[in-house]
Amino acid sequence: MPVHRSGSARGRRFAVTGILLAAFSLVLTLPADASSSADTPPRGSAHMGMGVAEHDGEHGTPVPGRAVQTEGVDVSSHQGNVAWSTLWNSGVKWAYVKATEGTYYTNPYFAQQYNGSYNVGMIRGAYHFATPDTTSGAAQANYFVDHGGGWSRDGKTLPGALDIEWNPYGATCYGKTQSQMVSWIRDFLNTYKARTGRDAVIYTATSWWTQCTGNYGGFAANNPLWIARYASTVGTLPAGWGYYTMWQYTSSGPTVGDHNKFNGALDRVRALANG
Repeated sequence: MPVHRSGSARGRRFAVTGILLAAFSLVLTLPADASSSADTPPRGSAHMGMGVAEHDGEHGTPVPGRAVQTEGVDVSSHQGNVAWSTLWNSGVKWAYVKATEGTYYTNPYFAQQYNGSYNVGMIRGAYHFATPDTTSGAAQANYFVDHGGGWSRDGKTLPGALDIEWNPYGATCYGKTQSQMVSWIRDFLNTYKARTGRDAVIYTATSWWTQCTGNYGGFAANNPLWIARYASTVGTLPAGWGYYTMWQYTSSGPTVGDHNKFNGALDRVRALANG
């Protein structure tokens, strides 16, 4: 006859209860973790100007002036296959296409966007979204050139652009001091020029540039400025630059949201392309 041990069932009950409590505690922690990861966009999803409205706000659209300007757009994978003929017919004559980000991402729509803009007659170029916390400036410049960011003197290819702005994945300045950020940017620019023979365009916003580089003015002599500001005027420019070459003035334009003004007539866009 089996011997009944009263403590065994009780022990099993305690063990099962403990397991259930542990599982319940784990479940309670999941929503917070899931919410935290959901707040950070996936790597590769960054695009030009994604932090402008959030950090600098939106304050109107450009006031028409007497100076001639030329309309342009910038696109990334967010736009998918772009209706380039529609944009061309609306007056858009130049474009920049996201080619790469960090050393881990290439735009899957790059060919349609880069070649499509060229085929309708636009002067176009490629841009790189910088992530200074992942790899060196030189490594990212090489990755950019190797994946669409090159240049040729065909009159329709603009020099590559470095998109350096708010970090969508973490700390605003990518965990770098101001001097470290300047060094990282210099490393990228020097490598890009060594590879292509051209000085890259710098895309940024004055507030980010001031915060993360200490308003460094040493690149202004060689690198054209593409300023981001959603307002009636460009406002104060970063140190060193007396004028802007391009101005991203909205993220809610027709056909493609990101619209830009080139500071000059179409022949000046062509001049920048020719170097």
